[in-house]
Amino acid sequence: MKFTRRVMMTAAAAMVAFSGAAQADGHQVLDEIHFLIPGGAGGGWDGTARGTGEALTESGIVGTASYENMSGGGGGVAIAHLIENAESMGNTMMVNSTPIVIRSLTGVFPQSFRDLTLVAGTIGDYAALVVPADSEIADMNGLLEAYRTDASSFAIGGGSVPGGMDHLVAAMAMEAAGEDPTGFNYIPYDAGGAAMAGLLSGEIQALSTGFSEAVALADQGEVRILGVTAPERIEGSDAPTMMEQGVDVEFVNWRGFFAAPGIDEAQVEAMRAAIAAMYETEEWEAVRARNGWVNIHNPGSEFETFLEEQETQIGDLMRTLGFL
Repeated sequence: MKFTRRVMMTAAAAMVAFSGAAQADGHQVLDEIHFLIPGGAGGGWDGTARGTGEALTESGIVGTASYENMSGGGGGVAIAHLIENAESMGNTMMVNSTPIVIRSLTGVFPQSFRDLTLVAGTIGDYAALVVPADSEIADMNGLLEAYRTDASSFAIGGGSVPGGMDHLVAAMAMEAAGEDPTGFNYIPYDAGGAAMAGLLSGEIQALSTGFSEAVALADQGEVRILGVTAPERIEGSDAPTMMEQGVDVEFVNWRGFFAAPGIDEAQVEAMRAAIAAMYETEEWEAVRARNGWVNIHNPGSEFETFLEEQETQIGDLMRTLGFL
């Protein structure tokens, strides 16, 4: 049986107006925000929190921002801390992303997004499949033909464990192309450098990675981007989408913010209003452009609906792959 996965957030939700929301002219909405970061310094969660805090404070929407890194348990330590100390977390926003859905499904930690107050999804990074720049594979059709010619030796690598995000993206693409999503060999790597070494040495034929990383590698002349999981070509890039090549896959690794359960409704609405106003500022555009992020604003109940749909879609695929 063939399934179609469309794990997405749409730009149509990007500009939601809130009654009583802050103006984008520097009007202060919150005195302070404390960012809880479930990983170490320098990672994607860290950069998202600090970049958001920079834009909010420098634009005057928030008075001051502070940051706390709390690694452990695949993000579970920070989630448990936010829940267990909810009464004292009124000004705290925790950053997270797609792994909160995956790791909840696989039992890495017992909590899920349902145990938190959803503030908003804010940015995204689409995924991409790449090959070495000198590869004979020129597009998605070429990749599929190479796989069909010699499936037993065809491997796609990624920077996440089997059943992780890079693996799921590759499986989605194979399934959407009418192939068995369990049929290809997935090779996990611990870091981007090791994955690139595997790609350039021929250990793997293609690499599943984030679009922003793929663009950086393509700009360095190391890889060719075969297909991107965006609904249309990303502004400023000529990389083709998978959809325009007949592979019906749309996927974004979102990043967003959560507050403690039971937080005062006025406070969470102020957080949402601050984020909504941030998108209109020059300070945010500078941060976004510097990091290569895509604006994907999905606040409140829309964020909840998206997460529920993503949980179902990813869960179905993980069951197909045998990980659930």
